Amino acid sequence: MCILIGEFHISLLLLLVSSNRPLFVVLPYCNFISSSCLIVEMLMCTAVIAVNGQFPGPILNVTTNWNVVVNVRNDLDEPLLLTWAGVQQRKNSWQDGVSGTNCPIPSGWNWTYDFQVKDQIGSFFYFPSLNFQRASGGYGGITINNRDIIPIPFATPDGDITLLISEWYIKSHKELRKDVEEGRELGVPDGVLFNGLGPYRYDAAVVPENINYLSVNVEPGKTYRIRVSNVGISTSLNFRIQNHNLILVETEGSYTIQQNYTDMDIHVGQSYSFLVTMDQDARSDYYIVASPRFVNSAWSKAVGVSVLHYSNSQGAASGPLPDPPNVLDPSYSMTQARSIRWNLTASGARPNPQGSFRYGQITVTDVYVIVNRPAELINGKWRTTLNGISYFTPSTPLKLAQQFDVPGVYKLDFPNRPMNRPSRVDTSVINATYKGFVEIILQNNGMTVQTYHLDGYAFFVVGMDYGTWTENSRSIYNKGDAVARCTTQVFPGAWTAIMVSLDNSGIWNLRGENLNSWYLGQEVYLSVMNPEKDISEVPLPDNAIYCGVLSSLQRDQDRRIDFSRSSHLILADRVALFDSLCLRGPVWQNKCFGSCNLDDRLASE
Repeated sequence: MCILIGEFHISLLLLLVSSNRPLFVVLPYCNFISSSCLIVEMLMCTAVIAVNGQFPGPILNVTTNWNVVVNVRNDLDEPLLLTWAGVQQRKNSWQDGVSGTNCPIPSGWNWTYDFQVKDQIGSFFYFPSLNFQRASGGYGGITINNRDIIPIPFATPDGDITLLISEWYIKSHKELRKDVEEGRELGVPDGVLFNGLGPYRYDAAVVPENINYLSVNVEPGKTYRIRVSNVGISTSLNFRIQNHNLILVETEGSYTIQQNYTDMDIHVGQSYSFLVTMDQDARSDYYIVASPRFVNSAWSKAVGVSVLHYSNSQGAASGPLPDPPNVLDPSYSMTQARSIRWNLTASGARPNPQGSFRYGQITVTDVYVIVNRPAELINGKWRTTLNGISYFTPSTPLKLAQQFDVPGVYKLDFPNRPMNRPSRVDTSVINATYKGFVEIILQNNGMTVQTYHLDGYAFFVVGMDYGTWTENSRSIYNKGDAVARCTTQVFPGAWTAIMVSLDNSGIWNLRGENLNSWYLGQEVYLSVMNPEKDISEVPLPDNAIYCGVLSSLQRDQDRRIDFSRSSHLILADRVALFDSLCLRGPVWQNKCFGSCNLDDRLASE
């Protein structure tokens, strides 16, 4: 049986306000029902985590300041949380969907997320945050559109395309996490996917027949906005389109200076959007490629290939793939990363220009130097650390423990620099200053590229370089137009410096986005509390799930509010009218089948 997330109901609450019209509410209601499914991936029967029977899941397509209500029923055989990576959850970390803020949704239960995409635009994605589950899917794109009154810094594209790229293992996430727990390398993946689909047969000696691949249909002369997210496990991927320029326009909610690229290294957890003009002749289709970076020749066949198909194309894509950068040269990738700059004159989610926030003139209040190390044995188990501490997930989420003043769940003692002591497992939290301006240096002492993600904020990537960070490293910081984003790479034997204004109260997760590092303990939480308690935060939601030492507060599921029977159904008879406003599914998705018989699959196509 396929693993799946069950009913995934989406409703959007739109509050439309003007000075000369009364407040009114439009409530689109979108209903998505799950079903059992199996997929054939790389000609192998494999179980995936599907959302509403789809892999990848549907795209959450919303607009700045919309309120979003998402009802999730967990039909997995293990607990589940969904996190909305990049959605800042302003003053509302209750909705963040990670272990430090929420009790897991038990198997067979449902829980309703209710959050606002406040003052945000851009390209992001959601995914399951627990137990290595993202390795089996459960992810989907998030598009936050500008309000009509806010101009975008380029002509309106003729179309919008979301591509989710990732390496893929036929092994289940349970098998993969066991490998990680036992200190085994994940090894070469079975392939690289585009929107859950395998490679086009670009080479008969490499790719077997009958693999289902992605074909992106376009019109000649048109310009498309192509949003690309690396939703994978631990592999940096180089993205490129044969014979087409990529004009970078946005990354994770920030408009960038518009520059041409022939390719882009997209590290785990990162999202970019490009303008691509269909200005080539149509003698044939063109390759779209995602290939692993910084790997050896054993990975040569693990390449994701899809097809860009002009409507007047005269033939199939053929010949060699467009060349990648030197696969072992990280200097190319660092130079490229440094070239990505903030567009200071563009308006983001608000009318004022992005550059009106002059981060380079703000006094730093706290400095943290956070150093990672490769996995090591601590008390007989493989663990990863930040500043010598491997995060231990308590049975009671930090946010609930803070709300109810539960003692002994965590300590506000995370060190601001590595300590000269043995590594340990602990629930150590950063005691951050509300409205402070923090400088964080991420030092990677491992052998692979790591990416780090901070929930609740966009930070400024002010510098990166090889070697060990010192006080003198600040001389190369970009204090003017460093891009603001929520996920950044740190190259092996190198450092990346970020700066962030802590104006969003709550408990927020800073984590290694590579699943193997994160799963073994490479994360920490920031406690950002307003001294005037509770006035700046959304209160505890009525539907909160309780666990750990607070389990006695939990009501039975059958006495909990069922979203599908709530007052939100007032516009349920209009569901068909509003589906396109709430969720937009990918144009291309893997099909679900009742069996793993390949002949049945081919007959259905």
